[in-house]
Amino acid sequence: MSLLNLKERAYEKKLRKLEDAQCSYNSIKSSTNVLFNTILTILSLLSVIPFIFVIIISLTDEESLAMNGYRFIPEKWSFYAYEYIVSAGENIIRSYGVTILVTVTGTLLGLLLTGTYAYALSRKTYEFRSFFTKVITIPMLFSGGMIANYLIVTKVLMLKNTIWALILPLCLNSYNIIVLRTFFKTSIPDSVVESAKIDGASEWHLFFKIVIPMALPGLATIGLFLTLGYWNDWFNAMMYMDDKTWIPLQYLLIQIESSIDWLASNKSMMGVDGIQAAANLPKETIKMAIVVISTLPIIFAYPFFQRYFVNGLTIGAVKE
Repeated sequence: MSLLNLKERAYEKKLRKLEDAQCSYNSIKSSTNVLFNTILTILSLLSVIPFIFVIIISLTDEESLAMNGYRFIPEKWSFYAYEYIVSAGENIIRSYGVTILVTVTGTLLGLLLTGTYAYALSRKTYEFRSFFTKVITIPMLFSGGMIANYLIVTKVLMLKNTIWALILPLCLNSYNIIVLRTFFKTSIPDSVVESAKIDGASEWHLFFKIVIPMALPGLATIGLFLTLGYWNDWFNAMMYMDDKTWIPLQYLLIQIESSIDWLASNKSMMGVDGIQAAANLPKETIKMAIVVISTLPIIFAYPFFQRYFVNGLTIGAVKE
C-alpha cells in the first residue's frame, strides 16, 4: 500500500470523526426534546385558549352568563348575540364589503408605494437617496397632529366621505419603508441589478421581474402589517365618514356596541317597554361576538403570509 493511499485513508477517517462529532454536538437528547415540545405546547395553548374562551362566551345565553359568570361549558348556549348583529342585515353586509375593498386595495397600493420607495433608497447609485431618507425619518420624530391631518384630508385633498379617506392615510409608513429598504439591501445583490441592466432591462422590468420575486418574504411581511392595519382601522371612518355608504365593519360594530351601551344606561327614560327591551339586549355576549367577527377573517388569512413572515421580519429588522 502506497504512502498516498495511507494519507487518504487517514484523512477520510479524520473527516468522519469530525462529522460524527458535529452530529453529536447538533443533536438533542430525547428527554430535552420532550421538554421543549411540552413547553412549546403549553405556550401554544396559552395563546389559543383565550380566543376559544371568547368564542364560548359569545355563544352563551346572556341570562346564564349574568347568573353563573364566565364558564368554558355554559349552562345554556345561545346564538342571540350573532342574530342581533346580523339583524343589521344590509348594513353589515355592506360594511363587510367596504372593509374587504379597502383592505385589498390599500394593501396592494401600499405594497407598490412602499416597495418602490424602499427599493430606490436601497440603491447606492440613487442620487437623492439621502434627501428622501430624511423625508421619511422626520415624520417618525415629529407629527403635525390630528387637527393638521384632518384639515389636509378634508380641505386640501377633499377626501371626506370618499373611500380614499380610508385608504390613503395608512398607505405609507416610515417604519415599513425602513424595514423593506434594509431587506432589499441585504437580499438583492448589486451584481444581479447590474447584470440585468447590462442585458438591457428597464427599471420597471428589473423591479417587477427580478426584485419582487427575490423579495417575497419582505413584501409578505409588510403586506401583513398593512392588512392588519386596514382591517382593524375604525378611526379614519370616525374622522372622515358622515356617509353611511362607506362605513367599514369595525366602525359599524363599534356603533352597534355604543347603541347597546346607551340603551342599557338610559332604559329608565324609555318606559316599561324600553326597560324590557334593554334587559333582553346581549350586552356582554355581543362584545365577544364582535371580537370573533372582526378577528376570524384575519386568522384565516394569516397562514398565507406565515410562510414568508418570520424570514422577512428577521432579515429586514436591522436599521442602519
